[in-house]
Amino acid sequence: MSPPDASDLLVEAADPPAVDPPGTDPPGETARPGPAVERLSGAGLRRRRGLPRPVRRLFGPILLVAVWQVGSVVGYLPADTIAAPSTVAGTGWDMIVDGSLPEALAVSLRRVGYGLFLGGLAGLVLGLLSGLFRLGEDLIDAPMQMLRTVPFLGLIPLLIIWFGIGEAPKIALVTLAVAFPLYLNTYAAIRDVDERLVEAAGTLGLNRWRLVWHVVLPGSLPGMLVGLRYALGFSWLALVIGEQVNADQGIGYLMMNAREFLQTDVIVVCLVVYSLLGLLTDVIVRLLEKGALSWRRGFSGQ
Repeated sequence: MSPPDASDLLVEAADPPAVDPPGTDPPGETARPGPAVERLSGAGLRRRRGLPRPVRRLFGPILLVAVWQVGSVVGYLPADTIAAPSTVAGTGWDMIVDGSLPEALAVSLRRVGYGLFLGGLAGLVLGLLSGLFRLGEDLIDAPMQMLRTVPFLGLIPLLIIWFGIGEAPKIALVTLAVAFPLYLNTYAAIRDVDERLVEAAGTLGLNRWRLVWHVVLPGSLPGMLVGLRYALGFSWLALVIGEQVNADQGIGYLMMNAREFLQTDVIVVCLVVYSLLGLLTDVIVRLLEKGALSWRRGFSGQ
């Protein structure tokens, strides 16, 4: 069989095969849209017609505040039970202007900062030692598993005996609340690294420390960041409780003081501040996760 002549190839290129126009399918067959049409009629059109996600995510809080305001106006939610959102907003602005809220916020942030640093350092170091070394696991994991079952809030009387009623027991409470979730997630994330990757890295000649740096730590980083998010949530919980025990400063002190005078608007302002701080720290961790784990492709919903 002889190869095709060059003139024949030029003729075929100049005359491409005829394509049937739309609507000329043979009888009995249904016309199928092309890939581009399918994309436009599927997720592409849904994305174009839908509202942006930041706007959609505001609907829930706005609806909740609207129902709350209407309930307060019509009398279903009395002011001595919970203040109206408009009253809460006015009280919050007054607390900002007179300086009481910024001062209390600075004290609370300082306590959480110290607790996060100490608890995060302890949980991370212990988790790394226990996850990377069998000797570390034998020495560290059993005591940590025993201690984590003790409710850290039950340690408040003991912390007061040890450290008094100053700043130390509050920081210690936040430290305990942060250390255990970070330890557990770090340890579990290291042990969940695929063993085949470790074996493949070993066959490539990586020594122990390069194996840890290039394989184990990147593979366990998602679990560590999940532990950090848990730790941040527990830190605010511990702070709320710690600041209500013999405190004379901080957001928790404002709440306890407002309780004595039945000032529900001040209590709600403090709760809103706590929730905003928790939301802000979670957003920071999400951004950190997005930058550190940009190489990972995961399911993001439909």
